[in-house]
Amino acid sequence: MKKILLATVAMTSLALGSSYAADLPVRGPMTATPMPAVYNWSGIYIGGHIGGAFAGSDFFGHDDARFLAGGQIGADYQFAPNWVFGIEANYSFADTNDSGSTFFGNRNLGSVTGRLGYAWGPTLLYAKGGYAWADTSHPFGFTGDQGESGYTVGGGIEYMFAQNWSTKLEYQYYNFGDIAFVSAPPVVVNTFKNDEHTIKLGLNYRFNWAGMPGPRGY
Repeated sequence: MKKILLATVAMTSLALGSSYAADLPVRGPMTATPMPAVYNWSGIYIGGHIGGAFAGSDFFGHDDARFLAGGQIGADYQFAPNWVFGIEANYSFADTNDSGSTFFGNRNLGSVTGRLGYAWGPTLLYAKGGYAWADTSHPFGFTGDQGESGYTVGGGIEYMFAQNWSTKLEYQYYNFGDIAFVSAPPVVVNTFKNDEHTIKLGLNYRFNWAGMPGPRGY
């Protein structure tokens, strides 16, 4: 009788265990959850740009529109956590094949600016401003501010499209003060504003600070 009772208990336990196991969900193979991309704008960058320069004022009816190309170097620091502060130096060589631009104009443009932007993911929207310089050609009769030093302001949008690579579209305004033209007797003085508007399309290669992850978390 005792043996029969023990056998009955064992069979009941096996039946209950099988029933419980059948109710458990079936688990598939374990897979790693992909980590989201982490975009980090902190670092040093170097790049080049092309674009156009347009005089803010017409000198003697001449529309001073020129092609330009050049390069830039800078550094950014991301903080708080989506704000980006940086400093950039750039220089643009302007096309002076047009006789009007050669006779009078800002042949090359340079600047050293600070910039402040807001980043969301791979996109950075920023404003900039600072010191500007121009290699200026003036003919006989122009006096006063030679337009070699001034200020610049602007802004743009930059997009990080691959690891360490970004492209940007930027507007920059340059102001180099006023220039006076003094004619022969009878003396007539005319004052012109020496300023430039530029549109630039740029490409940057970004080096991150030592010990920090790459731009996309690689």
